[in-house]
Amino acid sequence: MQCKMWSAGILTAGLALTGVAEAQSTGQSPRPVVRPASVSEPVLQNAVPLMATAARPKLRPATRGAGNPEPAVVQVASPAGFDRWVQNFQSRARAQGISNATLQSAFRNVRYDPDVIRRDRNQSEFTKTIWQYLDSAVSDRRIRNGKAALKEHRRTLEAIEKRYGVEKEVVVAVWGLESGYGVFRGSNDVIGSLATLAFDGRRGAFFEEQLIAALKILQNGDTSPRNMTGSWAGAMGHTQFIPTSYLAFAVDFDGDGRRDIWADDPVDALASTAAYLNKSGWKKGQPWGVEVQVPRGFDYSQANRKITKTPAQWARLGVVDMKGRQVPNHGRASLLLPAGADGVALLIFSNFRSIERYNAADAYVIGVGHLSDRIRGGSAFKADWPADGRALTRAERRELQQRLTRAGFSTQGVDGRIGPNTIAAVRAFQRSRGLTPDGYASLSLLERLR
Repeated sequence: MQCKMWSAGILTAGLALTGVAEAQSTGQSPRPVVRPASVSEPVLQNAVPLMATAARPKLRPATRGAGNPEPAVVQVASPAGFDRWVQNFQSRARAQGISNATLQSAFRNVRYDPDVIRRDRNQSEFTKTIWQYLDSAVSDRRIRNGKAALKEHRRTLEAIEKRYGVEKEVVVAVWGLESGYGVFRGSNDVIGSLATLAFDGRRGAFFEEQLIAALKILQNGDTSPRNMTGSWAGAMGHTQFIPTSYLAFAVDFDGDGRRDIWADDPVDALASTAAYLNKSGWKKGQPWGVEVQVPRGFDYSQANRKITKTPAQWARLGVVDMKGRQVPNHGRASLLLPAGADGVALLIFSNFRSIERYNAADAYVIGVGHLSDRIRGGSAFKADWPADGRALTRAERRELQQRLTRAGFSTQGVDGRIGPNTIAAVRAFQRSRGLTPDGYASLSLLERLR
């Protein structure tokens, strides 16, 4: 999981995937709200060879055409003063218990990395819809490779499941989306990347916190500076832990005295992921979500993450599984419409929120959950997605908010994030025009407002 280059809007039912959808706050998790980086599908032994395609929502400037603006020129800060910043930072690190020996070892070859800043700046726009993302995240090849990984590591995964109560298929699905089953763990020097981002200052306090945590990991002896590699934003290992999450959740499952999530052997990383989900409230045997049908004339105001009902209560409203039956009683659930009334509908249970603690983007949670189901042998979603649509750009989301507000449906501000205020405004506008009030911020809705 990447670190916090992300906005923290509220994600409720009916959102397009905008910047991996605007993320919902998930409580006091040491792992922050995130925007996932891309991962290519790996080639596993005894598995179908894969072409390189994105496995997680890929953040990139919007492409020209189809209403998307030309990417802005990225301005990269000068590295002047970086060495002085490092000296000042080291004084702050010593005050937090980091030894001179650790600092000297960690910073021996650290240099300002302008490529890290360029990649950070290019997080500004996201252009995939959720169905485009899922086409890659839960592709046939990824499912086959997930089954191969499960078979290869079954004994270890069963032991992890027994200890932490998290199904092995879920752990494998996180592994698959985070690093392509360990193939793409990142090769950036984590200390150098975090120091560059902390010096840059745009989210300096957050990245300095991660840098201190990374130094504590080194000081604890879990790995060496040379082996501490990861993404350009400091996410590490098979399942892409950021340093603070590592300190909070990583475990030494193989008993060698180190919590080694970087090794070729993934045992500690997989166990650490299960430990993370366990501490996030995972309930073994409960699904993350179940695909459901919504009846005609349904009151779409009920599609709200804050509204929970038992499966029996949802069934009385006509919300049933794809065979027309009441969903089994796995506890209270919310109705999620990730692409509005014309896409897949899901009843989501508390395990959805446990995955959300790992990564708060709905697209990611659905990707992990659905991939785990498919690895287990489950079927693909049965409902269609509105495949003729596309995600709104940030500029278009701002325009949507401006036009809604001018039309008398205030979004309580213009920030380009589709949160609860914008969803409420969209629903009110839809009702006023006799449209299905699902709150979905679509291109067709924007065109109607123009």
